[in-house]
Amino acid sequence: MAHPDLIPIYHADIGKMRDVKRIVRTDEEWENILNPIAYDVARKGGTEPAFSGAYYATKTPGLYRCGCCGTDLFSSVDKFDSGTGWPSFSNPVSLRNIKSRQDLSHGMNRVEVLCACCDAHLGHVFDDGPPPSGLRYCMNSASLLFFPGVIAIRQE
Repeated sequence: MAHPDLIPIYHADIGKMRDVKRIVRTDEEWENILNPIAYDVARKGGTEPAFSGAYYATKTPGLYRCGCCGTDLFSSVDKFDSGTGWPSFSNPVSLRNIKSRQDLSHGMNRVEVLCACCDAHLGHVFDDGPPPSGLRYCMNSASLLFFPGVIAIRQE
């Protein structure tokens, strides 16, 4: 029987699933760990202004990880220029590493994307992306950390 505090997370740098402990912290702990912008976006569901984030125009090969807990999320191989001003990806490295929920805020009906390990708000996913997935994972740079040169193996 699986331990309730452990969840399976895909490690894209080694191409394997591993059980990891869920990250649960208080708001005060997150506020002390993260910079103010990352805290507002990742923990309070904020959004950085378009074209202001560190990674929207990044073209360097590498791996994008959760800025709160380090979970592998997206590969530069799946990154594309959506013209929206936010880093956009056609696929995560694994659907196990993210989760989604309906977001009805701001008078819109969207699908919010969260880190599966720590529940950080990452951004939203839309169905106007490139083939073959047709998806656009529109992420906030403030919720991500970029590791240049790390080769990511996407879980099929």
